[in-house]
Amino acid sequence: MPLKALIFDVDGTLAETEEVHRQAFNETFAAHGLDWHWSREDYRELLRTTGGKERMAKHRASVGSGPSDAEIADLHKAKTARYVEIIASGAVPLLPGVQDLIARAHAAGLRVAIATTTTRANVDALIHATFGKPTTAVFEVVAAGDEVAQKKPAPDVYLRALDLLSLPPEACIAFEDSRAGLASAKAAGLRVVLTPSAYTTGDDFTAADWLRADLTQASLQDIPDLP
Repeated sequence: MPLKALIFDVDGTLAETEEVHRQAFNETFAAHGLDWHWSREDYRELLRTTGGKERMAKHRASVGSGPSDAEIADLHKAKTARYVEIIASGAVPLLPGVQDLIARAHAAGLRVAIATTTTRANVDALIHATFGKPTTAVFEVVAAGDEVAQKKPAPDVYLRALDLLSLPPEACIAFEDSRAGLASAKAAGLRVVLTPSAYTTGDDFTAADWLRADLTQASLQDIPDLP
């Protein structure tokens, strides 16, 4: 089946945002008098759990105490607000090849979508800061983690993106950076281009259809149907 659409993960795929997420979490913890501080090593392990509220609950379980679920929800809202502030400052650029690939996809008549576990507010902040446009001017479809029952590695968010596109998985290629994202996309029946991020380098990505260092045209030139 001819390629009709590209579906992108966000964090670690479009941009190296995970370190900003970690910064926003730690600043939020400190601002609310919570004696949690996540090191890079802590956060690499916590990223195996998808979703910010879920990561806080995971950490609470590991240390044996911490805020209630309701307090975690409030902390997550504050963390999201801080993350959006940092991203809006323009501190995080797109990863190599991302903007060019999306421009070439548009020019070739391919549809472009997002399937992410992060919140829509985080997506909108990143796209506006990097593309200088509203998200809907760049991506036809956005499927976010707070819109589905289960986050990655469950296939829900990719299935939602496919449903919104009204396309079968055979007509799309997914772009991911993590094992959870890879598992999610493959469970939805998608072919996957995997580009490891700073927090996922060295993980097992043997299930990916294509493993590439980045999304530059030189790295992707042998993938069928890509513009």
